[in-house]
Amino acid sequence: MQDSLLKLLQSVDTPTVCNAIEVVEGKRGFDRFTRGTMLSSHPDAGALVGYARTARIAALAPPTEAPEVIKARRMDYYRHMASGPRPALAVVEDLDVPNAIGAYWGEINTTVHKGLGLCGALTNGVMRDLGDLPEGFPVIAGSIGPSHGFVHVREIGTRVRIFGLEIDDNELVHADRHGALVIPAGYETELEAAIHKLLDTEKIVLEAARKPGFDFDAFETAWTAFEKART
Repeated sequence: MQDSLLKLLQSVDTPTVCNAIEVVEGKRGFDRFTRGTMLSSHPDAGALVGYARTARIAALAPPTEAPEVIKARRMDYYRHMASGPRPALAVVEDLDVPNAIGAYWGEINTTVHKGLGLCGALTNGVMRDLGDLPEGFPVIAGSIGPSHGFVHVREIGTRVRIFGLEIDDNELVHADRHGALVIPAGYETELEAAIHKLLDTEKIVLEAARKPGFDFDAFETAWTAFEKART
């Protein structure tokens, strides 16, 4: 990914990228985004942009495999998180949802992931230690809770499902307090221009609406120009 595109993606919110993808496609109907309300550990932080490093966890019941198997998989998990294309985003599905209780994302684990070079985490599961999570590592999660339960890694590098959105390992993800989406492969070349076009087009209505004396006639003029510009 070019640096200019990365900086642009980090500077805009996920709804903007969702709209810009439709500009690239030339139609409405893009649907690779999360459904429902998600929670952000740092709502005012910038967007998370990274290639997914996926895994699945569970925490309701203790693992039934041998301790050495669990330990080896845990190390394989962190090895996976530390590798792969950058920028990278941890994307972890909690298999216990809708009854998830294990806060995998607390002060220690987020600090470790940040140290391994990841930009943040996206999960349908639980986070905790709000106020103690490291700066520069936002977590977009499904819930908040106090306990880690019996949390353990089940799968590494497999397809995951987060709030209705299926994400494969290494897919490019954009996420913020609104939720997340997958940027389809091959869209990077056109996406930068699409975002700029979208922002410029929206200014036609926004700037008019913010001027003193804005009325219906001014709205009608601006909206006509807006519709012409976006076709």
